[in-house]
Amino acid sequence: MPAFLHRLGRLAFRRRRRMLALWLALVAAAVLCMTAFGGTGKLDNTFAIPGSESQRALDRMKTDFPTFSGTSAQIVFTATDGQKVTGPADSARIRAALDAAGSAPQVAKVVSPFDAHTISADGTTAVAQVRYEVPQSALEPNALDELKSAVAGANQQGMRVDVGGSAFGNAPSESHRSDIIGVGVALVILTLTFGSLLTAGIPVVTALFGVATAIFGALSLTGTVSISSTAQSLALMIGLAVGIDYALFIVSRHRFHLAHGMKPEESAALAVGTAGSAVVFAGLTVVIAMTGLTVVGIPYLTAMGLAAAGAVLIAVLVATTLLPAVLGFAGSRLTPGPGSRAMRREQAVGGAGEDADGENVVSTTGDNVLSGTGDNVVSGTGEHVAGTAANAAERWFRLVTRRPLLTLVAVVASLGALAWPAHDMRLALPDNGTAPGSSSQRIAFDRVGEKLGPGFNGPLLVLADTSHSSDPTTAAQQVAATIGALPGVATVGKPVANPATHTALIQVIPDSAPSDPATKTLVNTIRDDRAAILRDTGATVQVTGSTAVSVDVAAKLDSALIPFAAVVIGLSLLLLLLVFRSLVVPLKAAAGYLLSIAATLGAVVGVFQLGHLGSLIGVDTTGPVSSFLPIILLAVLFGLAMDYEVFLVSRMRESYLRTGNPLGAVHSGARHSGRVVTAAALIMTSVFAAFLTSDSTMLKQIAFALAAGVLLDAFVIRMTFVPAVLALTRHAAWWLPKWLEQRLPDLDIEGDRLGPVHAVPASVPLIPSKAD
Repeated sequence: MPAFLHRLGRLAFRRRRRMLALWLALVAAAVLCMTAFGGTGKLDNTFAIPGSESQRALDRMKTDFPTFSGTSAQIVFTATDGQKVTGPADSARIRAALDAAGSAPQVAKVVSPFDAHTISADGTTAVAQVRYEVPQSALEPNALDELKSAVAGANQQGMRVDVGGSAFGNAPSESHRSDIIGVGVALVILTLTFGSLLTAGIPVVTALFGVATAIFGALSLTGTVSISSTAQSLALMIGLAVGIDYALFIVSRHRFHLAHGMKPEESAALAVGTAGSAVVFAGLTVVIAMTGLTVVGIPYLTAMGLAAAGAVLIAVLVATTLLPAVLGFAGSRLTPGPGSRAMRREQAVGGAGEDADGENVVSTTGDNVLSGTGDNVVSGTGEHVAGTAANAAERWFRLVTRRPLLTLVAVVASLGALAWPAHDMRLALPDNGTAPGSSSQRIAFDRVGEKLGPGFNGPLLVLADTSHSSDPTTAAQQVAATIGALPGVATVGKPVANPATHTALIQVIPDSAPSDPATKTLVNTIRDDRAAILRDTGATVQVTGSTAVSVDVAAKLDSALIPFAAVVIGLSLLLLLLVFRSLVVPLKAAAGYLLSIAATLGAVVGVFQLGHLGSLIGVDTTGPVSSFLPIILLAVLFGLAMDYEVFLVSRMRESYLRTGNPLGAVHSGARHSGRVVTAAALIMTSVFAAFLTSDSTMLKQIAFALAAGVLLDAFVIRMTFVPAVLALTRHAAWWLPKWLEQRLPDLDIEGDRLGPVHAVPASVPLIPSKAD
């Protein structure tokens, strides 16, 4: 692969105008396809599990009870100033508002609170239900705004009107502001890293090409494939982060070559062949992990996985084709200026090696003297290098490897404490209870829960098939009475029958909120009692509704989480075994990955479920963790963790094979890759954190989890835990049984067969001292 990528990089460099024109054409084609076939107006945010009990019941309700089969909204009327909604003036105002609501777009039926008896005991609150025959994703763009406008006339002195309900749940969120923030922060970090605005701008520009192609391409499919707004945002988030990071790794290697006198064309080709090989490997691990989400069998999650995988795949293609073309346009202008801090840093890193004791020496044979700061002298005779060569990353590595066992204990203890809240994690789909506190749907949710009971925000629907009962009407009533006697049931509505199909629909109001574990228990209790109900009434029952769908989704994800984690960890062990030809390195990576996952989930629970520091990121109420988050975190963080593992440890392995010094190899890895890995992690964390401004609870949780996960994995695991383990195990870290080594293919991720890419060319002078 390195040889192929080397040729590809050279070709793209030489044919840079054609390559740029090709990518411009791809972006234009994606935009045209989106305009013609898709768009954001066709995003589908429906949760469904084909074949599940709740979904089968919903499918049957489309023909038997069409007005109950779609989404629904609530209109909450609250009397103020000591009045009651049952008063003549207020009740007249409510009826007028309901008549207007009935004429709103796509409304199938409006159920009056006076007919449904959904009026609070104190008479201050009445809740009307608006039913649609289509799911939330099929509502017209302005349907809910039109509904709000229709009832706004009742919002006068003495009465407040709020509109909410499941129709408002999981609504699309705008992420344009997050994009700008993420790109801006990334540009600042890159400028500080390279000391050049031109060099910093290249990874951002190429990443935007990839993101545009991926997002417009995904949106062009919304006319035929169900893609959620969260899937779009996740693809944007990950595509932007990895696009910048992948370009950063290649540009950093390219600049290293330029600083040591290599011609721009050969430098770009070699950077793509070496760092580009690691990019391809890292990108494919993310793609494999994200496409693995398709095996769970939830369309919503499948779309998220494939959209993110597509964005990463395009980012890899951009990094290995468009990026070298852009480097061709830049030419030698990316070379650090003579005597600049960037030039001194690059040449000092390139010139330093390791002696038998792990101390830094210069890899030259002449008598030149190097003085990076004027205080430390380096000669070709093996004297120690300090100052410039020992960058911040290397100094940190030296610190954590001085007492490696103590470092490991500190890391495990701190991450274990952070992970502890995860043992009490509650999973559920987001509802209006976690919507922004000022939103109409949140106010309606809180008001209904306070005045009518929390269960009114998530009623269960029980579909009873009475076709085998001797008296269908009596059977439906008996089913309702049986369910009403179960613990956890607040009230049961009168069965709504369809004589033509011999089915009845029964609304069950739980005592608990939709996301409360007690509601899940009630759903399972009803399903467990179906045999007794069939025996007593001759009717079969199915539990459905948005709350039951949430329970089924959570159960499906719970059952898939452990097998998926096992596959991901097994895959990481195999891949790292092939790359590093070591037993300790893969086991250490897997252990670190598990620690970072556990700590991240603990942090998520602490912020979103327990409310610790939640106000800092706009979390004004606590609630369960999104059911999708753990498995998404497993997939995404796996791929990103492999990125840093490969880029960091590969330099250590290269140094160890050259010198045979295990501790010096660890320090060398920090010197060559620590700064770039640090910048990459900060960029990725910043991009993810920028999405914390989203109004979507699910996207906010995902953004926080990924930002925290990358931060912990990069700085606590890869930059602290990893060097401590390697320092503790010494030579054993790079050991592999002979019989296994002979059977494993050599992937050559770093492109060693391309030649000695790290040697300082003889024609390049060392950094001049102040005396010069």
